Amino acid sequence: MSLRVKARGLVSLAAAAALWQVLADFLVRNSFILPSFLDVAKAYTRLAETVLLQDLAVSLMHFALGLAMGLMVGVPVGSLMGWSRIMDQILDPLIEILRPIPPIAWVPLAIVWFHLTHFSAGFIVFIGAVFPILINAYTGFRGVEKRFVEAAQVLGCLRDWDLVRAVAFPYASPSILAGVRIGMGVGWMCVVAAEIFGVSESGLGFRIFQRFYYLHQTDNLIAYMILLGLLALLMDWGFRALTERMWLRWRVGAFIP
Repeated sequence: MSLRVKARGLVSLAAAAALWQVLADFLVRNSFILPSFLDVAKAYTRLAETVLLQDLAVSLMHFALGLAMGLMVGVPVGSLMGWSRIMDQILDPLIEILRPIPPIAWVPLAIVWFHLTHFSAGFIVFIGAVFPILINAYTGFRGVEKRFVEAAQVLGCLRDWDLVRAVAFPYASPSILAGVRIGMGVGWMCVVAAEIFGVSESGLGFRIFQRFYYLHQTDNLIAYMILLGLLALLMDWGFRALTERMWLRWRVGAFIP
């Protein structure tokens, strides 16, 4: 990203902050409805000295737990369904029944199964992350061109495992990684949903709804909301940088500045 692009982004953020401050100070004039930008900035100072780091660590743990389970289930199952027509016919009805169920609908069952523990929150994140990963892995494997498979067979790849390792998985990896990226975004949103319902006693989502909302601390609430967005942005940037510069440079015609 060039300095000019970064400068434009910073200017737009500064303009939005200035507009927010003017609206709060001269139009709304009610810190409960809309605290000013400076009020929210001060809230970060207070929160950093008390609960912010603890809530951040707990939410990231829930996210990592659910995303790890989503990867362990989504990639192999989606790949198997995409590679084997028989497995696709067996598993597709089950996946298509479970996939439309909103993650938030699983909260009561998560509490019944795992009680009010970190595993409950991780399970909700898993439900949100697994299906984008699975579907993209399926799509990637299903799209493997027949000529590549035949060429590999001519060169000696005759077993299914060899074809998957040498042809199908590299071909499907861009689609799989796109699914992981989508799953990360959905999973991060599910962290907040799970914690709002009190499956843990700390976390960004728990603090937003169970503490800041009931105590009318709107400045703290907005500070956590902005933090959620910033963390999602940083995770997405990190994931894209890691995957595009390390794993996907082999793509023909790809332009990586």
